[in-house]
Amino acid sequence: MTDIIPLKQFDAAKRLQPTGNKVGLLAGAGRFPILFAKEAQKQGYSVHAMGVIGMVSDELPEYCDVYSPVPLARIGQAIRWFKRHRVEQMVMAGKIEKVVLFQDKRLWRLLPDMRTIHMWMRYARENKKDDTLLLAVIREFERDQIHFASALDFCPELLVQHGFLTRRKPTAAQWKDICFGWDLAKEMGRLDVGQTVIVNDTAVIAIEAIEGTDKAILRAGELCKRGGFTVVKVAKPQQDYRFDVPTIGVQTLRSMHEAGGRVLAVEAGQTIILDEPEVVELADKLGISIVSLNSEEARLRIAC
Repeated sequence: MTDIIPLKQFDAAKRLQPTGNKVGLLAGAGRFPILFAKEAQKQGYSVHAMGVIGMVSDELPEYCDVYSPVPLARIGQAIRWFKRHRVEQMVMAGKIEKVVLFQDKRLWRLLPDMRTIHMWMRYARENKKDDTLLLAVIREFERDQIHFASALDFCPELLVQHGFLTRRKPTAAQWKDICFGWDLAKEMGRLDVGQTVIVNDTAVIAIEAIEGTDKAILRAGELCKRGGFTVVKVAKPQQDYRFDVPTIGVQTLRSMHEAGGRVLAVEAGQTIILDEPEVVELADKLGISIVSLNSEEARLRIAC
């Protein structure tokens, strides 16, 4: 099969109509918070943002009406700040690094305030999965009537459309790797382990966990010296669009090029693509294929 199967119904995240003219932003790493803030301002919203210290881009304050930094474990400080600015509706955007949770002397490094300790003991004692921790943050904010929406309610155009994004298309062998990795990636997402699986010749080279997509790709390059592997990134079956939506960007392509990756397969209508023109241009320059498909198509290709 060489032609991609058209997507009959493009069903993006259900868009809510944001209320009021003010939106809060709790920002982590990467360009997503910047793109969100720019789009929200373009739509007439006043952006009140807090950026997690040590993660957030230095550029973000430039695109916010009001901005303040906040340490990772100061949920109480963040809630008080948003309440003081009369923010009732918020979004999360950007990656929150969990590595610090597993370092030595983490309590001394984090110095959590009482609201963070309450959140941890009430909502996150069972496990430290991404969904558990981020839902715990949402629940702690909701105790003060501050509610989270999806950033995609404001900028759904960031969701990748269906089809081939690049001039280069996957070969038959690479399609086989895409289909092989697809269900595995879905299962890893269901277990809330990670959303990315890296495959070569129908063998799993690496699975994303706490380190994130880019480092998983680089690890795959260390394990598969010949390169030529395929990166499959999908949404979780239980994806909560208020946080942790799968995201790709220019850095994803740079990591793949450094490690020797040749194909990037993502889920249509479920994945954010940042700076899409630059991503596609770089992929074409590097000879990397990017294809956006859905679970139905992956199953059909397996059957063929």
